[in-house]
Amino acid sequence: MPKSGKIAISLPEEVLAAVEVEREASGESRSEFFRRAAETLLRLRREHEMKERYMRAYEIIPDTHEEIEAARRAASDILAGEPWE
Repeated sequence: MPKSGKIAISLPEEVLAAVEVEREASGESRSEFFRRAAETLLRLRREHEMKERYMRAYEIIPDTHEEIEAARRAASDILAGEPWE
């Protein structure tokens, strides 16, 4: 197992109570709960940052008319092959 560090945190009582309900329902220890919460927050922030970079890049270099038409034709071809009822 990789090295671990220990921390102590203070939480408002209502937050701690909610954490206890959630972690008991999942069968996790407090350490597992907070590790998972931290990993989730970090992943979501990375994903948000990547989306923001994509959007900025798209604003700088948007799709050309030809690329949009190619995507439209491809989507039409794919949808035409679907078994519609």
